Amino acid sequence: MKRTDAQQIGDIVNSYLKKENLDVALDEHRASALWPQIVGQGINRYTVTRWVKDGVMHVQLSSAPLRNELMLNRSRVIALINEALGREIIKEIVFY
Repeated sequence: MKRTDAQQIGDIVNSYLKKENLDVALDEHRASALWPQIVGQGINRYTVTRWVKDGVMHVQLSSAPLRNELMLNRSRVIALINEALGREIIKEIVFY
């Protein structure tokens, strides 16, 4: 058997995810999971559901005043999420 250079398992997994175009879907899931850390527990308390599809984060809130406030600060929230992910995954946020 011919030996090749050793690789770390994380590098192997990342290259497989990238090859199968699963890295974006995984980062979208991470973005959804980061929501409580980004906005804090006070805002997360009013979050009913959240999901990401095709670079658009959908967030359902139970407070209309909070929804309006977050709409005004949408670009800042997008920047914080993308900064935490290390690349641009979220292009838009839609609040319901």
